[in-house]
Formats: sequence, structure tokens, C-alpha cells
Amino acid sequence: MNNLKKVLFILIFLIKGVFSFSQIGGDNTYEFLNLTNSARVASLGGNQISIKDNDLNFVFHNPALLNAEMDKHIVLNYVNYFADINYYYVAYAQKFDSIGNFAFGIHHINYGDFQGANENGQKTKKFSSSEYAFNLFYSREILDSLFTVGVNLKPIYSVLENYMSYGISSDFGITYNNIKKLFTASFVLKNIGTQIKPYYSSHYEDLPFDIQIGITKKLEKAPFRFSFLFHHLNKLDMTYKNPNEKNKDNFFEEKTEKDEEIWWEDSGDKILRHFILGIEFLPSDNFFISAGYNYQRREELKLETKSGMTGISFGFGVRISRFQFSYARAIYHVAGASNHFSFSVNFNKKRL
Repeated sequence: MNNLKKVLFILIFLIKGVFSFSQIGGDNTYEFLNLTNSARVASLGGNQISIKDNDLNFVFHNPALLNAEMDKHIVLNYVNYFADINYYYVAYAQKFDSIGNFAFGIHHINYGDFQGANENGQKTKKFSSSEYAFNLFYSREILDSLFTVGVNLKPIYSVLENYMSYGISSDFGITYNNIKKLFTASFVLKNIGTQIKPYYSSHYEDLPFDIQIGITKKLEKAPFRFSFLFHHLNKLDMTYKNPNEKNKDNFFEEKTEKDEEIWWEDSGDKILRHFILGIEFLPSDNFFISAGYNYQRREELKLETKSGMTGISFGFGVRISRFQFSYARAIYHVAGASNHFSFSVNFNKKRL
């Protein structure tokens, strides 16, 4: 009973943040915090918070996934994004038996160089823009190691031309892991924080706050693992409202049977926009193939005339002794995709 009270207390403490911070939208600052660094995570749909193994990259999405098996691991990620944008992530983990697990990471995005111009079209000086987030992770197992709680403190620094801003953000996570049943479930509050110095005067902007729940199940007699993520639970309606479309609502008209059918279709669409599916094929400990489906990405970026593979992602990973390499390709649009490269080293491994 005492253990149950401890778990309930932790959940209540985390959920309190739901009522204390602004919600998401298209007007948040520091949106780069939501970019996917890891090739493996990118291949699983762009976000996964409930896969518990020794991959340090998952900690970026859920600090409660940090565990002792990641001791002395280092990860390096590079993403070839769109429009000559590149971003990087590096992290290192260290365990302390009497305290818990710690990790440190740096997330950097470089938007490239730009040619400045005035209101008359005359060229001025060139400028560049970039952003940084420093990740300080801590986790600890509780309740006979069935649960792990974790936190990520993120100081943020951003320079966009001659506008500078810095802020502070944090993530909170709790993970339940049942080894016998090959089942994991996680709850995460992401990007809780504020701007300390805004870009302009006293105009403070909201951070991209997010509430997520994830579950993962590995099949007992087959080399497959399925992950389900429900994101942005703090905002039920994730659909985009096009201001150019004529308002179809009419106060003086009664709803027809057709209108009711459309309402139900819209409800299903609104629910699925919170959903990401990830599948892994794990024939051995040294090789994996993975794929993911991001419904929201597909609905927002597909063409009306041609959907293609928008919203689909896939990749693979190979481990040789203490080294692991992963690659993923995430398809955002019929015209382009992002390429993700990840490299990790286990310095705790004694022999090659």
C-alpha cells in the first residue's frame, strides 16, 4: 500500500504541470526542441518514449529511460534536414551506484547563412542563425525497480540574426517496466519552462509543451516489438484550420444526416493525429530493422492529389562489439525526406 501511495504521489505531481503551462500551437518558440536526433527514433515515427534498452538516444525523449546499462555510453547524431539546415546531438551517460544515473547532452541546430536585405531590396550584410539546448539528465529506479523516474533540465540559447534569446525548460518522465511480460509503459511531460530573455522587448513566447503516453510490447515467441505513442494530449484538436476555407457552419441551418457522418469522420481524424506507431524486427542483439507511421505528419504534409509515402519512416542498425551505427529516412513530403545518422560507442565494454 505504501508503494502504491508513492506512485500516485509522483503521478499527481507530474500531472499538476498540465494546468500550469501554456498549450501548443503554431506560435511556440524553441520549436527545435521537438526535432528527432536519433536515427532509430526517426525510423519509429519520429518519437518514442517507452522502449527500454541500452540505447542512450531514447533518453532525449524520456529521461526515465536512462538506466545503468547506459553507463559510459556516448552517442553522436547528425541529421541532414531541409533547405541546407543541419543539426547535431551528442550525449554521454554515467552511473553512480549510491545516487542514480546521470547523462549530459548538447543539441545544436544550424540554420545556415543568409543574405540580408533592406526594405528596398538592397543587399546588406550576411548573417547566420543557430540554437542550442544543453540537456542534463537524471534518473533513479524505485519500487523494486518496476518504476523509473527521470528529469531533464534544459538551458536554451538561441540567436536568429541580431535577435538573441535564452530560456530554461525541463522534461519529467516515469516509466513502468515489466521484464517478465516484455511490457513497458511511460508517461512524460515535455518542455515545461519559460523564456528568461525574449527575442524582443518583454514579448515572452510559450514553449512547445507536450503530454505523452507510450506503451511498448515485445512478442514472446517472435522477434518483433510494437510501440504506440500518444502525443500532445494537452490539446485534443490537432487539426489545422485553413483561414482561406469558407466557414461551413450556419447557425440557421439544421444539421443533416450527412453532416453527422462528417462529424464522426472528423472525430476519428482528431484522435489519430495524436498517434504514432513503431515496429521493430529484432532477429539478434546486433541488428534491427524498424519502421514507423506518423499520422499527423501524413495528414498535414501530403498532397491532395498524391500522398506517396508521406508519414512513413524506416531504418536499420548494426552493432559490432562496442560500436553501433544506425540510419533512418523519414519521409515528410513527396518532394523530400530527412536522413538521420547515429553512431554510438560503449566505453564500458572491456573487450573488442
